Amino acid sequence: MKTTSEKDTIKKIAILGSTGSIGTQALQVIKNNPDKYEAYVLTANNRVEELIEQARKFQPEVVVIANEDKYARLRDALADLPIKVYAGPRALCDVVAETPIDIVLTAMVGYAGLQPTMSAIRAGKTIALANKETLVVAGEIINDLAEHYHVPIIPVDSEHSAIFQCLTGEIGNDIEKLILTASGGPFRNYSPEQLATATKSQALKHPNWQMGAKITIDSASMMNKGFEVIEAKWLFGVRPEQIEVVVHPQSIIHSMVQFEDGAIKAQLGMPDMRLPIQYAFSYPDRIKTDFPRIDWAKCSQLTFEQPDTKRFRNLQLAYEALHQAGNMPCIVNAANEVVVAAFLKDTISFTGMSEVIEKVMNKMPYIHKPSYEDYVLTDQETRIVTQELISPYKF
Repeated sequence: MKTTSEKDTIKKIAILGSTGSIGTQALQVIKNNPDKYEAYVLTANNRVEELIEQARKFQPEVVVIANEDKYARLRDALADLPIKVYAGPRALCDVVAETPIDIVLTAMVGYAGLQPTMSAIRAGKTIALANKETLVVAGEIINDLAEHYHVPIIPVDSEHSAIFQCLTGEIGNDIEKLILTASGGPFRNYSPEQLATATKSQALKHPNWQMGAKITIDSASMMNKGFEVIEAKWLFGVRPEQIEVVVHPQSIIHSMVQFEDGAIKAQLGMPDMRLPIQYAFSYPDRIKTDFPRIDWAKCSQLTFEQPDTKRFRNLQLAYEALHQAGNMPCIVNAANEVVVAAFLKDTISFTGMSEVIEKVMNKMPYIHKPSYEDYVLTDQETRIVTQELISPYKF
């Protein structure tokens, strides 16, 4: 049994999206380090059975199911345990303000992560950011809030974690360029004709990473990399022209930083999300793990190539949105969420997704200096417009 002083040194973690890919791997990190971390809050959107299983295993203080229709099932299944059970989007925002929480891991998918992240920042919680859409949609607002409340944002995406690690100890040394690596996804060598008929089962077979469905499709279309470019701008304070994407099929180098003297620092490792998750929890310390190590005898070649933005139009669209700024990244994110959902339901083709997103960018009203309310309205209206444009792109 732990003493009071031992309990005080354990970081209490709130995992927003605990049943997803990042959330489940974060729980593995917590399980492997019970003397350092505690799963204090677990939340899910719809996966109530998985949330019940996690709650019974990790005994958190609080669980939240965003879908209120599933509240009764969650409450009844945990009635024999001293766990507080809540439901609804508002509860997600309220629970991150709980005083004992040390770190909020934002692992929710898409736009839904924005408001809870803002609530956590206002409550002064350290943010372990795995929800890239938060900065894509409203990077300026998030950065302003984080500065106002003196809240650190530690990136969890493997690419941004790599840059974060490369910049450690480099205070005062100017960045010349950030180099984000991309695996190229399952369609790296597909012709335009093959891409036009690519199926969701093909798109969901990522060559290197195990991820959720939405982010896997984004990786296949390279929208995920485009969003990472936008996220990097806000995380590291660089200009769009200072962010370069290179395709690195082996996924061993997770990203690089080029300094003004021409030197380049890179972070290498096996493609395993537990490492950046754990680093976000332990920063600035490193904790011993049994994660797989690189076997240099088998890793005999590291290759690089330029991304093809004609075949993978989404990457260029994301750059265009970043250059336009304002509410344009919010428009691209909302449109992308709708077309990806449609692709997963077989109601739009793979290449049709980019075509619809580009049409939406040209159709939606542009706001140069949006408020939070503008972002909310932009997101809502973009989803409606996108849905209306999808039907001509069915198989």
